Amino acid sequence: MHDSRVSIALLYPELLGTYGDGGNAVVLAERLRWRGIDADVVTLGAGASVPTSCDIYLMGGGEDGPQALAARELSESGALHTAVDGGAVVFGTCAGIQVLGTEFANPDGTPHPGLGLLDVRTVRGTGKRAVGELLSEPLVDGLPTLTGYENHGAVTHLGAAVRPLGRVVNGTGNGSGDGSEGAVAGRIVATYMHGPALARNPALADLLLSWVVGTALTPLDDSEVEELRAERLRFVKRSRWRRNR
Repeated sequence: MHDSRVSIALLYPELLGTYGDGGNAVVLAERLRWRGIDADVVTLGAGASVPTSCDIYLMGGGEDGPQALAARELSESGALHTAVDGGAVVFGTCAGIQVLGTEFANPDGTPHPGLGLLDVRTVRGTGKRAVGELLSEPLVDGLPTLTGYENHGAVTHLGAAVRPLGRVVNGTGNGSGDGSEGAVAGRIVATYMHGPALARNPALADLLLSWVVGTALTPLDDSEVEELRAERLRFVKRSRWRRNR
């Protein structure tokens, strides 16, 4: 069991924080504190030395240029690789899933090397940009329906060493044609969900925290969040009904 303060590293929010994904760090910290567990959020800007001793590392969404810069800095330092080797948890959103993979697309469509921490490959999509509510049924035990908001033009292909986080019910997700959304490998979880994702899916936040704490977490009163989730699910249901009329 984790017996000390939990450290949460928010990586490059000025590069990978386009859609408010930094809120995921707040969610994790507060859900720990509500349970009487001390937590620190370490915000690391571009050019900062990334510590290898944090418990959880977060990467959010970003544009092509900043995304490439973040990938280069993390690749050169090797800090995230060292942290993962030491058992750290990583949660990546949108640009995060792309940077964590083996390669992603430059603005001109050419491949840019990723960190290789996830066996996924991302290319530029050729169809309409994926924008709107993203709903998926989880493929990880213990999670309810996952809800978020997506905004990307990429297609992510999963390799043999990862499994999907969920199967798309509404939206695009990875966009690879197999209905997959996100990727999971070991203690690394990535998704195209914004919202922030962990605010809209507290059970997913608690799954990540349980890997750090090493034991079952005390239940929290998530009734207000569940009301929001129910509203989002109703919205998707109504939207699908209108489209199918």
